[in-house]
Amino acid sequence: MAVCYHTDRAGHAGRQWDGGPGMPNRQGTHGAADIGGPGEAAPVTTGQQLERRSWAEPWKIKMVEPLRMTTREQRQEALSGAGHNTFLLRSEDVYIDLLTDSGTNAMSDRQWAALMMGDEAYAGSRNFYELEAAVREVYGFERMVPTHQGRGAEHLLSQCAIKKGQLVPGNMYFTTTREHQERAGGIFVDVICDAAHDPDNLDPFKGNVDLAKLEEVISRQGPEQVAYLSLAATVNMAGGQPVSMDNLRQVRELCRRVGVPIYLDATRLVENAFFIKEREAGYQDRSVAEIVREFCSFTDGAWMSAKKDSLVNIGGWLAVNDEQLFEEIRNLVIVFEGLHTYGGLAGRDLGAMAQGIRESVEDDHIRSRVGQVRYLGELLLGQGIPLVQPIGGHGIFLDARRFYPHLGQEQFPAQTLAAELYLESGIRGMERGIVSAGRDPVTGEHHRPRLELTRLAIPRRVYTQAHMDVVAEAVEAVYARRGEAKGLLMTYEPRYLRFFQARFQPI
Repeated sequence: MAVCYHTDRAGHAGRQWDGGPGMPNRQGTHGAADIGGPGEAAPVTTGQQLERRSWAEPWKIKMVEPLRMTTREQRQEALSGAGHNTFLLRSEDVYIDLLTDSGTNAMSDRQWAALMMGDEAYAGSRNFYELEAAVREVYGFERMVPTHQGRGAEHLLSQCAIKKGQLVPGNMYFTTTREHQERAGGIFVDVICDAAHDPDNLDPFKGNVDLAKLEEVISRQGPEQVAYLSLAATVNMAGGQPVSMDNLRQVRELCRRVGVPIYLDATRLVENAFFIKEREAGYQDRSVAEIVREFCSFTDGAWMSAKKDSLVNIGGWLAVNDEQLFEEIRNLVIVFEGLHTYGGLAGRDLGAMAQGIRESVEDDHIRSRVGQVRYLGELLLGQGIPLVQPIGGHGIFLDARRFYPHLGQEQFPAQTLAAELYLESGIRGMERGIVSAGRDPVTGEHHRPRLELTRLAIPRRVYTQAHMDVVAEAVEAVYARRGEAKGLLMTYEPRYLRFFQARFQPI
C-alpha cells in the first residue's frame, strides 16, 4: 500500500518569538497561517507577497482561568501526600495539567449556548434527538443510546455482547475496556501489529490489526467463540497510533467471511481520520468528516467517550447496527445509566455533545489539535528525548525505559517519571506501563507490557504554544538528571484499575 507520510520540518523555520517575562525564546515551528495548521510548508513568495511562516490556533480566547505555580517544597509535600501518584494530586497544586485529554477540553461559545438551552425533561428531551441526529450525520449510525461517559458504553456492550469464556481480540488493550470485557467473562487477546510495541518504529499505522494473528485466533477457537473484534482508533496505549483504512477494509472482509462483528472505540477517531488524510494514499483531498463516515461504514457499531474528540466535559454514547442487540442495550441502559433518552446526562450535556461532534470534524480544528501535539513532540525530539514515534494524535508518550535504563519494571519507571516531572515543574502527566496494565485475573501476576510510557495528554483548545515550550524545558531538565532516579515501591494496590488510586513511596 502506498503511504504519504511526512516527518520533516521543511518550511517550519518561523519567527523568533518572545513568550513574555520569564518565558523562553524558541524558534517557531508551525506551518503556514493560510494553510491552517502545523505540518504544512509555507507558501512561496511571489512578487510583493509576504512570505508567511507562522501558524495560529483557529480560535480566540474569551475567558481565562488563572494558573498557580508552586515552589518545589510545596510540590514535594503535595507529591508525598498523593503517594507519588499524579491521579491523587489536587488540581489546585498543578501548574500545567496533562494528566488526560478526557473531559478537560475548552468548549466553544456555541457549546456554552447549547448548555443554556438544555431541555431537562426526564423523557424525550429535545437534546437527545439533536444528539441522535449528530451521531447519524457524522458517524453514520442509526441507533444510539447516550451514556454518562465511555466506560458506561463499554459496560453495556460487554454485558450484552460477550458470553462467558468468549475471546475478545483487539488492537492492544485499553484499561477500562479490558476491565469491562473481563468482568463480563471475556478473554482479551492482543492482535495488534508488532510495530505497535516498538517505540522507535516509524510505521505510520502502528494501530493496525495483524490479520494473521486475528485469523489464527478465529481459526483456533472457532468464530462462535469470538464475541467481537474490539477495534480502537487511535490506539491510546501504543502512543496514539492510527489504523489505516486499507487495514480496516481487510479486517472487515475477514470478519464478514467468518461472522465476527467489529465494534469500534471511536473515542479519538477524528484524530485517526486526520492521520489517514495525511498519510494514506488517495485520501489527501478528502475531508476529515468524509473519512470518519467511511471508516465507520466498515464496522458494526461503535462506542465513544465524548470527553475526547467531541470537546465536552462529560458524556458518551453506544451505537450498534444489530437491531436485536440494540433493543437489549436500550433496555439495559435504564438499569445502569438512566432512561434511553438521557443515559445519565442532563439535557444540556446532550446538547453540548451534539454541537461538539460537529465541531470536531472541522478540518481547521483537527489540524490545529494534532499540530499542537506535534509541536511539543518535535521540540523534545530536537533535544534527544526518547518518546514514541511517530508522534500521536492526543499526547506525547515518553519512553520511560530509555529514560531510566537502570530501573527494572518492578521499580515502576513510568510512574517514577510522572512523579519526577511534577516535582520539577508542577506539570502533571500519567503512567502508561506496568501499573496501568494491572494483573492477570487468573494467575495474579503483573501484566508486563513491552511499552513503559509516561503520557503527556494535551487537552483540546486549552493551552498555548508557550505552555508547550515550558513543558519541553521541564522534560529536558528531568532527562538531564535521569541517572539520579531510584524508582518507586507500591505501598497500596486497589483491586480494580489500580493506576487510578495506587500509592507509592521512593525506594
